[in-house]
Amino acid sequence: MGTIVYYTTSILVLSVFVFIYLERKYPYTRGIPILRDGFWVDLIWYTFIQSYFLKILIFDYIIEPMRRGWHLQSMHWLDHWPVALQVLLFLVLHDFYIYWFHRAQHHSKLLWKTHEAHHSNKEVDWLAGTRSHSLEILINQTIEFAPIILLLGPDSPVVAIKALIDAVWGMWIHSNIDVRSGKLQYVINGPEMHQWHHANDRAVFYANYSTKFAIWDWLFGTAYLPGRKKPAEFGLYYDYPKDYFLQHLFAVRRVDERKLMDKYSWFRAYYFSRLRVTSWLSTRLGLTKIEGLVPKQEQPDKGPVLPVSENADVESVEP
Repeated sequence: MGTIVYYTTSILVLSVFVFIYLERKYPYTRGIPILRDGFWVDLIWYTFIQSYFLKILIFDYIIEPMRRGWHLQSMHWLDHWPVALQVLLFLVLHDFYIYWFHRAQHHSKLLWKTHEAHHSNKEVDWLAGTRSHSLEILINQTIEFAPIILLLGPDSPVVAIKALIDAVWGMWIHSNIDVRSGKLQYVINGPEMHQWHHANDRAVFYANYSTKFAIWDWLFGTAYLPGRKKPAEFGLYYDYPKDYFLQHLFAVRRVDERKLMDKYSWFRAYYFSRLRVTSWLSTRLGLTKIEGLVPKQEQPDKGPVLPVSENADVESVEP
């Protein structure tokens, strides 16, 4: 297991640089900086900190007790299968589940609150897919990895391989790369359809749910791919917090960062200290100063999509 983790980690890191290069070379949406708005929140809080603690919670405190109590591995149902076939089996089954759960999140006001964070980025790139509410990750990764570990054991190479495929494919479908995959897009999902899924456009409020295999959208009538037309804007049609903790709080209580800064001096100090830290990181790395992190004082344009107030819940609207 240790050796394969070394290889999968190396491939993952290499993939990051490949995606960054391709986004600079063949951008889907021009003008998105590497350090776009929300970059550090997605990288530090969602990619590193949240992922680290959720991994411990999911694998050590949820799946491991199940494995010790259920003894499904002793039945050896899949032991004789080649690793490639094992990976394919769990890949397809989990992707089929994700399609329907993802679809439910867009149709249920309750489940949407666990998913709206994922749609809050106004600029979509290779890193944007990491922004997901911790409860959403807890549910999906438990359902994803529990069957693998229960049937094959925690040391199975399928765990590391499946995690690598998830990470690279997640970067791929969110990447800001102008791709023309032709008929392959009917089977394999990519930026062509998933960039549209993140658009602030009525046409895709209930479309393009697939993650890895676009075939689910085509089979179940939720595909949307209008030729070479591109979205006018991305993200939510209502205000959403930029702070990681407020993004989680927003799921249970609608809050406004500007009002909190006006009301509480301690929150204003915390908020701008966070901006200074991220600005310092950018300077130390020799990268462009982050744009768009300081909230504008004027009321942002929510677009003409739906006539709702900024604190309204998402309502069911037919695409």
